[in-house]
Amino acid sequence: MDKAFTFFLSNTLVAHASSTMTQTNTTTDQLALLSLKSQIMSDPFHFLDENWSPAVSVCHWVGVTCGSRNQRVKSLNLSNMEMTRLRRLKFFDLSFNSFSGEVPSWFGFLHQLQFLNLGNNSFTGSIPSSFSNISTLETLNLNFNSVEGQIPKVIGSLRELKLRGNNLIGSIPPSLSNSSRLEALDLSYNSLQGNILEGIGNLHNINWLAIQDNQLTGSIPFTIFNTSMIEFIAFTGNSLSGSLPNGLCNGLPILKGLYLSENKFHGRMSASLSNCSQLQLLSLSGSEFDGPIHSEIGRLSNLQILYLGTNHFTGIIPQEIENLANLMELWMEGNQITGSVPISIFNISSLQILSLWKNNLSGFLPWEIGNLTKMQILQLSGNKLIGKIPKEISSHVELEKLDLCLNNFSGPLDMEIFNISRLRIIELSLNNLSGSLPPNMCSILPNIERLFLGNLTNIVGTIPHSISNCSKLTKLELSGNKLTGLIPNSLGYLTHLQYLNLERNNLTSDSSLSFLTSLPNSRNLTFLDISFNPLNSMLPASTENFSTSHLKFYAKSCEIKGRIPNEVGNLSSLLDLILSGNNLVGSIPTSNGNLRKLQRFDLTNNKLIGFIGDHICKLQHLGDIYLGQNQISGSLPNCLENITSLREINLGSNKLSSNIPPSLGNLQDLYLQKLEI
Repeated sequence: MDKAFTFFLSNTLVAHASSTMTQTNTTTDQLALLSLKSQIMSDPFHFLDENWSPAVSVCHWVGVTCGSRNQRVKSLNLSNMEMTRLRRLKFFDLSFNSFSGEVPSWFGFLHQLQFLNLGNNSFTGSIPSSFSNISTLETLNLNFNSVEGQIPKVIGSLRELKLRGNNLIGSIPPSLSNSSRLEALDLSYNSLQGNILEGIGNLHNINWLAIQDNQLTGSIPFTIFNTSMIEFIAFTGNSLSGSLPNGLCNGLPILKGLYLSENKFHGRMSASLSNCSQLQLLSLSGSEFDGPIHSEIGRLSNLQILYLGTNHFTGIIPQEIENLANLMELWMEGNQITGSVPISIFNISSLQILSLWKNNLSGFLPWEIGNLTKMQILQLSGNKLIGKIPKEISSHVELEKLDLCLNNFSGPLDMEIFNISRLRIIELSLNNLSGSLPPNMCSILPNIERLFLGNLTNIVGTIPHSISNCSKLTKLELSGNKLTGLIPNSLGYLTHLQYLNLERNNLTSDSSLSFLTSLPNSRNLTFLDISFNPLNSMLPASTENFSTSHLKFYAKSCEIKGRIPNEVGNLSSLLDLILSGNNLVGSIPTSNGNLRKLQRFDLTNNKLIGFIGDHICKLQHLGDIYLGQNQISGSLPNCLENITSLREINLGSNKLSSNIPPSLGNLQDLYLQKLEI
């Protein structure tokens, strides 16, 4: 053969075999190769039976090379095996392994091969043109490799062609339109361009057609909607345009899945969709469809998943939707739907996900919502819903996410409603709720991960010290309320905390901001905002122990006094440092030059003195500098021109002297300068 069949293997030679092994010795490799041998369904000359025997060390098997140091198999080379003996091979499956290198061209000489599966490996290179020699080939599976180049014009007499998840380019070859035996075609997750072939609609045996997440343009040929054998059509994630034909489902009697999301389709929903009586999944989200949602959709009695989100649908949710007795997921978010949430929806007992956020829905949320006992995700945010949050939500024993924020719900914040053990996410911000945070909040919500209770009308009281018992909490939003008392040090026990927003309350702290001293235990913290609280304290030196993650720290107008500690310069991962509107004194520490990742630096409206030193020029990622309304003197450092990322400078109302360095004119993206020197 012109090209050796050589696979360089990882330490765990064959992934699906070695994953079951706990040893890391020659026995592991032997078992892996025997597993490979068992996948070869036809070896008429007993080549492997005679040469790969468990009675002999694997390192002495034909085609096997072991490492000199550890006697582990490092390569497999069957080029010396007389390939003519394998010319009767019909079935070859090497899927779900760790093979790499180019796809061997000698496969093209296995003239009786019918099934070739090389999926889920790390093969590279192009699809060999020699594959066109295998006239008997019915199945070719190269899914999830790193194959590149174009799809060959001719590949056997295929029934299944699966090339999903590679790096293929170019257009779909017209020759595929002549593959009359083709039953399954999957070209998804590549970089294919051009139009969908008109002739694909002439493949009367095709059952599965998937060309998702490519760069296809144009419209869908109408002929595809007359392919009576097809059960699955998927064109999600392209740039397809046009409208869907009125007779969309007239020629698709057994269609079960229609995936057309994330394209540029427009026009109204086809009324003929109801003729796809076997449809189980309909996905039209992320396009530009408009008009009403037809009541005929209620005739799709087999429908299980309905994606209509992020379009321009108008009108009301049709009452007929209650006829979808098998519906598990209903997604209609990001439209312009009006009216109330129909009670009929709450008769669909199979419903697990209801997503209606960002519409114009109004009215009350009826108590019948409690009928949805299988509900896992309920998203109704960004509407105009009013009234109390129904206590019947507590019957959603499988609920994991509840999002009711940005509505007009009113009444008391009754946390007992949410006494659901599986609940991980609660988002109630921007409503008219009142009450306080109960001391037993975390025993009610043992698995809570994200709790958003910001900008509620009248939330008073303190943050309970027992907040530390919400041990899985990653995001806590309590801004814009009327909370009082000390910020509890127990926040530091939330070791998974990533986001903490306490701004715009009446919270206080001791003179050393000791709660900040406790937060270094939250090593994943990336956002901290304590702005607009009367803290009346000094920044502790212990802030140097803050999160090693990329932190954004906001403490505007908090009555913070004293000097900026030199230790702040040790926060090497700090992205934003916002301390404006406080009573900070002294000079800007030179240690701030160590904040090499800093992007926003705001010390506006303090009582700082001293100079702007050259150390600031070490901040090569800095985009915004705000030092206005202080008492800073001296001249601007010429090295500012070296900070090419600078976009905005505000140094107004200081005591700066000298001239503005002309070199600042080299910063072409600098769009705002308030220097007032």
